[in-house]
Amino acid sequence: MSKSTAEGEPIHVEDADHLDELIAENAVVLVDYYADWCGPCKMLEPTVEEIAAETEAVVLKVDIDELQALAQDRGIRSVPTLEFYANGEQAERLIGVQDKSNLVEIIDDLS
Repeated sequence: MSKSTAEGEPIHVEDADHLDELIAENAVVLVDYYADWCGPCKMLEPTVEEIAAETEAVVLKVDIDELQALAQDRGIRSVPTLEFYANGEQAERLIGVQDKSNLVEIIDDLS
């Protein structure tokens, strides 16, 4: 399993290729689509960071303002949107602030 940052920290996605590469390289991936101006995104951020630190999932952060074309290609219409991938395949998509226990349960099911 490879991570391009310190163990247990969210990885900030640079572009679509970077996102695809990270999804392909890791067994379980949580992608957090967010925006700096988004209040619910800020509420969700500590939960996402805890999940990165406490679970096997690789957590990716996608700034929809920085990567507008990527967000558009992925059909992201509102933030926060969370996508879960297992072995390169999208397994789940949730929109809005989520309860940590629900997110951990999904990751456990995919692991």
